[in-house]
Amino acid sequence: MNGIIRLKHVTDYQKVCYYSVIIDKDDEPIETANSLFENFVKQQTIDNLEKLNHILSWLAEIGNRYGAQDRYFRDEQNQGEAMGLPPYAMGRPPVYTEDGKTAPNNLRLYCHRLNPNVVILFNGGVKTEALAQECPNVKTHFLLANQLTKIIDQAFQNKDIKWINEDTDIDYDNNLILYY
Repeated sequence: MNGIIRLKHVTDYQKVCYYSVIIDKDDEPIETANSLFENFVKQQTIDNLEKLNHILSWLAEIGNRYGAQDRYFRDEQNQGEAMGLPPYAMGRPPVYTEDGKTAPNNLRLYCHRLNPNVVILFNGGVKTEALAQECPNVKTHFLLANQLTKIIDQAFQNKDIKWINEDTDIDYDNNLILYY
């Protein structure tokens, strides 16, 4: 056991509710603790603002227009259910551009797509290798995301996290602590 995780609501769009997780070893209030996703945004705002804005645009597009369908996530699973953003479709708006031309965005945000209505956002980085588990920039984020997906799925099986409103959102005790 390395520590504890707690779920934190991030934002709601018309079709998708986004959550993240807080990893901590103390009892900092959820309201003030940074989630993995918030840490990702904070770091990438400094390091890769345009690439981050592209991913944030996809989160809004998925959340408001499409719903969290499989085809909008990269299948980069490894002994877990972690997926990646942005989607493979480089030419589908919103597009990422470099030097005025559409280009691939190698910034990855790892997440757990629970269903078309609920996604849990983790962390990520700039992917420089073909396989995430071989990339020094994203390997730890990728492996942690896959580990966390298994813990979250087990929490559903244990009924610590439950579906509400016909699977459109989740319910859990705000004091829910999961161990990893």
